[in-house]
Amino acid sequence: MRVKRFAAVALAGVMGMSMLAGCGDSGKDESTTAAAKSDASEATDATEAASEEEAIKTTLTVWGPAEDQSPDYGEWLQTTCEAFKKEHPNWDITFEYGTCSEGDAGKTVTQDVSASADVYMFANDQLQTLIDAGAISELGGSTADYVKSTNSQAIVDSITVDGGIYGVPFTTNTWFMYYNKKTFTEDDVKSLDTMLEKGKVSFPLSNSWYIAAFYLANGGTLFGDGTDNDAGINFGGDNGKAVTDYLVDLVNNKNFVNDESGVGISGMTDGSISAMFSGSWDYAALHDALGDDLGIAVMPTAKIGGADKQLLSFAGSKAIAVNPNCEYPQVAVALALYLGNEASQESHYTARNIVPCNTSLLESDAVKGDALVTAQNATFDTTAFIQPFVPKMSNYWTPAENFGKSLVNGEVTHDNAADMTESFNTSLNTDVAQ
Repeated sequence: MRVKRFAAVALAGVMGMSMLAGCGDSGKDESTTAAAKSDASEATDATEAASEEEAIKTTLTVWGPAEDQSPDYGEWLQTTCEAFKKEHPNWDITFEYGTCSEGDAGKTVTQDVSASADVYMFANDQLQTLIDAGAISELGGSTADYVKSTNSQAIVDSITVDGGIYGVPFTTNTWFMYYNKKTFTEDDVKSLDTMLEKGKVSFPLSNSWYIAAFYLANGGTLFGDGTDNDAGINFGGDNGKAVTDYLVDLVNNKNFVNDESGVGISGMTDGSISAMFSGSWDYAALHDALGDDLGIAVMPTAKIGGADKQLLSFAGSKAIAVNPNCEYPQVAVALALYLGNEASQESHYTARNIVPCNTSLLESDAVKGDALVTAQNATFDTTAFIQPFVPKMSNYWTPAENFGKSLVNGEVTHDNAADMTESFNTSLNTDVAQ
C-alpha cells in the first residue's frame, strides 16, 4: 500500500541524539533514549543528559480520554506529565489538558490540526485519516527503535504505514467476552450456540465494530489481508448469506439481547444477562458487580452453515501521537515516548486496568497472572482480525451499522437474506460521499 505523506516528521538517531524534521526547529532528543533506559548506570546517563538539555520554556497541550484525567483514576495523565517535567529540569513546561478519547481523535484533531493538541492519544484505525490530514508525525531514530524493541511485530505493524512508524503504542485495542461463572462453564463459553441454550447473551449487533466478527468467521474478507485498498470488502455470496441467516436466527433467539445504550453492562450487573462482549474499559465495573464470578474468555465459535466457525473481533492498538505543528518537537516526542514507556504503561494498568503491550511488562508476574491481560492478549493473538486502516475502510462503518439495525429490527428475514446480503455488500464497497 502506498500512502502519500503530509508534513511528515523524521527522527534520525545519531550518537544518542535524534532529529525531528517538519515539526518546527530540529533539536536534541536525548530524552527519548533516556526514557527507554532502565538499569542504574544508564539511569545516571539519563540524568546527565537531561541536565544538558537546551533550556526551553513552552506550553504543551495534551489530549486524552476523560477517565485518564479523572480523580477516580488518580489523574493518571496529569500525574504522568508532571513526573516527566521533573525529569527534565531544563524544560520549563506548562501543561494544558483537553478531553478527547482515542476513538474520537481522528475526527477531532483533523477539524483544525494547527489548533489541536501537541500530544494526543489515538486508536490506530484512524491512522490513515490523521496522516492524510497532516495531523500526525512520523517517528524515527531512538524513538522508533524503542517502539520496535518493546512491542510485538503485530503491534508495530498496527502503527506502521509505508514503512513509517506513527505513534508510541500503549495498549492493544480489541474486545472479547465477559461471562457469569454461575451460568456458564469454561467449556460452555467456547460456543456461542451452547451459551444461548443456557442463559441470556448480550451482543452489540447494531454496532459496526462488532458485527464483522460473524462475516469474517465464515470467510468474509476486508481488503484482502487487510492492507489492499483495491481489494475491497467481500461479505457477500453464499458465505455471506449463511452468516445473515445465522444472524436472523440469533436475533429471534429468546436468549439474545442486542447490546445498546449500556444494556449489556446493566444486565450483567443486575443478573438478567449472563454474558456480554466488550473490552478492558468495562472490566472494573463488571468486577465490582460480579467479583470472583466474573469470567473472561476469548471469542467463541458460532455454528454457521452447519459448521463451527471461529468468531473474530477487530483488533488494533492505541498509541501516543505528536502533532507536526508542535513548537518544540524534541519536547513533544519525548513526552509521547514517556507516556507510552514501560513505567507509564505499568501505572496506567494500575490506575485503569489499561492492558499493557510492552513485552517486558507482559512478562512480569503481576501482569502475567491477570485474567484480563491474558484474555485481551490471547484474543489479539488468536481470535482477532487486525482492523484495516486503508482509505476505503471509511466506506464500512455506516453500512455495517445500518445492516445491524435492520437485522435487530426484523427487516432482514430468511426469505430476503440473499438479496439483503448482496445489497449490504454493495453498500460496503460504495465510496462515502466526500
